[in-house]
Parts: sequence; structure tokens; C-alpha cells
Amino acid sequence: MKNKTALITGGGTGIGRAIALLLAKEGVNIAINYSRSEEDAIKTCQEIEKLGVRSLYYKADVSKDEEVRAMVDKVVTEFGTLDILVNNAGMTHFVEHSDLEGMKDEYWDDIFGVNVKGMFFCCRAAAAELKKSKGCVINITSIAGLTGLGSSIAYSASKAAATSVTKSLARVLAPEVRVNAVAPGIVQTRWVEGKDEHITRLAAGTPLGRVAEPEDIAEVVYALIAQAGFVTGQTIVVDGGNFI
Repeated sequence: MKNKTALITGGGTGIGRAIALLLAKEGVNIAINYSRSEEDAIKTCQEIEKLGVRSLYYKADVSKDEEVRAMVDKVVTEFGTLDILVNNAGMTHFVEHSDLEGMKDEYWDDIFGVNVKGMFFCCRAAAAELKKSKGCVINITSIAGLTGLGSSIAYSASKAAATSVTKSLARVLAPEVRVNAVAPGIVQTRWVEGKDEHITRLAAGTPLGRVAEPEDIAEVVYALIAQAGFVTGQTIVVDGGNFI
């Protein structure tokens, strides 16, 4: 893994940060994408560099193709290669599923713009470099895409679409590039801050008796990158057994 380069979208916080730090410990140079959390991205890069590898932080809205292409060009110029792409950036609008009128048109556009189009744009922009390096892609989806539950109907639909895109790209980019997805259940990040009762209820209904930490997701991402050379087009659920 040493001297490889990974681009992690939404890499400054939560799951993305945990993935970045784990890969950095294994000698991978890290490019952190962010859209709003610049301070978090900078702090994460500082932590990465303490581990003895190089880092870069770059602001880009992944729902905008031109910004994504410029970001990939910058990463390749800076590091000379792109070996790993982790599509972790995601967004939602919290709307009760029963509130059909509350699921506004613009919410659908926002959610699909980042969670589906953004993921595709990043894969498309990085495809040529990933083929050169025989690299891999990991898409962070969600069990919401498998259960139809989650923060909103549009969010669940976007994660189901992301699973489908993962399968399509696994075929298109093979044999040089492997494309897989990791579908977390509830994860202890700022997305669920203030929702203690919700977290406690979910943890109680999970066989392993707790919700995930970002590091739990990072471990599975790392395994797919470093140790699963004959796995592609798959979605690995990481939810403590809640969705069996």
C-alpha cells in the first residue's frame, strides 16, 4: 500500500476521516475532498502528515462535473498517480417518509446530485488513472438503499441507485479496476448528533448491541482495498447484524 494515492470525498469528518487515517497508517498518500468543512479537512490533513505520508485538501462540489474533473487533475498532478477512490461524500434532507408533500422536488435534486451523480462523476473523472494503476473504487452507500428506511424516501432511493451504479461500473471498469460498495447502518457521526434516543433504540435491536463507530466502517473499506483482490461489484453491509 505504500506510496499509493487515495482520493476520499467528504474525507475531513466521520467515516471519511476514519478511512483516511487508516489508509495513511498503511503508507497511502491521501487527498481529502470537502465542500464546506474546510477546517475539518485541514485538521485531518495535519493528522495524516504526522503519520509520515503526504496529504492534500481540495474544495469541490462533487455534484458539479467540472469541479470533479479539476480535482482529479490536481490530485494526479500533485501525487503522480491515483490508485484508490473512496466516494464517501453524501447528503440528505430529513423528511418523514409519511410526509409525501414534504419531500420537495429540490430535495430530490440535492440528494441525487451528490449521492448518485457525484459518485458517478468522480468515478468517470478518475477512470483513466485508476485503469493505469489497476486501482479500486469503494462507494459508501447505506442499508437505507436495501431497506427503504432512512432519513427520507429520496435518500433511501439514492442509496439504492448508488448500489446499482456500483454494479454497472464494476462491469465497465473491469478487469483493471475493482468497484465495490460498503453499506453502513447507523454510525456514530455528527449526522446523528442529538438523536440519542434513536441511537439507543437501534443499538438495542442490533445483535452486537451497539451502533457502529466510523472506524468499524473504515476496517471493512480497508479490507476491500487491500485484501479482496477477487471481489468486485459487491455491497458489503456493516450494521452489526441489524439487517439480516
